[in-house]
Amino acid sequence: MQVVLFEDRQVRRLMPLVALKPVYGMTVGCRTIREKFERHLPGMNLSFHLRRALAPVYRESFPDVQVNSVVDDDLLLVNGRIICDAAVGELIARSVPESGTALVQDGELLFARLPASLVLDADGLFDDCLDGERLKADLRCISVEGFRLLSFLWDAVALHTDELLRDASFLPLGRIEGAVHPSAVIVNPSNVFVAPGAVVRAGAVIDGGEGFVAIGEGAIVEPQAVVMQNVYAGSSCRIKAGARVYSNVSIGRGSKIGGEVEDCIIEAYANKQHDGFLGHSYLSHWCNLGAGTSTSDLKNNYSAVRILQGGRHYETGLQFLGLLMGEHSRSAINSAFNTGTVAGMAANVFGAGFPPKEIPSFAWGGSGGFEAYGIEPAVQTARKVMARRGVVMSAAYEALFRFMADAPNHSIPE
Repeated sequence: MQVVLFEDRQVRRLMPLVALKPVYGMTVGCRTIREKFERHLPGMNLSFHLRRALAPVYRESFPDVQVNSVVDDDLLLVNGRIICDAAVGELIARSVPESGTALVQDGELLFARLPASLVLDADGLFDDCLDGERLKADLRCISVEGFRLLSFLWDAVALHTDELLRDASFLPLGRIEGAVHPSAVIVNPSNVFVAPGAVVRAGAVIDGGEGFVAIGEGAIVEPQAVVMQNVYAGSSCRIKAGARVYSNVSIGRGSKIGGEVEDCIIEAYANKQHDGFLGHSYLSHWCNLGAGTSTSDLKNNYSAVRILQGGRHYETGLQFLGLLMGEHSRSAINSAFNTGTVAGMAANVFGAGFPPKEIPSFAWGGSGGFEAYGIEPAVQTARKVMARRGVVMSAAYEALFRFMADAPNHSIPE
């Protein structure tokens, strides 16, 4: 049996956060969705279905896995939007469901066991995004409930705190193996992990009194920084001097963090290294927030936050929601973002006042409006940003970048 994580048509609802990565590349808690599957399915060789435009970059990043290919006639398709836990892992390991059967929750296809012929198109390839409705028509459907998955753009932030705590159960808390300055303070070290090669400098406070703190290999916590209550700082990240990282924060590899941060997911190589507040937000890879940038994450009347996506308003049901920003976007100094702002990929925000709550991809401007940001300068800037971190923009990555710039509305094509 070949187990395949797949992308379905509902991933469009997660744009712009999935512009340059498959949905199972999103972070929720300390880990990506893919990493959660791998953790709960040790020894199982997972295969991956994703949009064709993403495939060359994914193969380049993970050369040892099957991508958009069928190697067995017996397939178990697993929706890549599912947040895998022990129960999901056990279900897959037991080869559930049986062949010819689908498990469906609220009308959405979660699992399907079927022969390969049902998912191959005329070219012998998976559909770009699998059509769950078409597949369900060929299978016996069983309704299920209780599975957690990303259905809307804000779900990663909504599920983040609970997932941080679940992921923390797999961390080697209680081990202080990095270099901790004698004047640094570690509160409740049994709830703290400092990895080998990590550095905690003079006067920093690592407070595990009310939640875990994990500092990854090669990470640096600068003097007078305060890190407390359910914080995961990934490898080689840097928490700047005087930073206040309050609670429920996941910091990706190589990111730089300063100012005030709480309840945020910050992917690898993103920068928020200056003063300013970032709360209940999702920063994608390679984002940069200029000095003094702040987000609102709570409305003045304390009502639930609405977002604007594709010109349509959505009720999130969340009291707290800040900025949802796609890859390679950035803000100028002293920028301010309204509650529940969605910023597209490769957007540049500057100027006084609040920009619109939906900022288009490949756009340049602010509260006074936006104009198109040309693909050539966008590529050149992205290449420079990546090179500063020792990452070379490959031909495949550049092709994907240009593909998204050319796509209608810079979104996932139909």
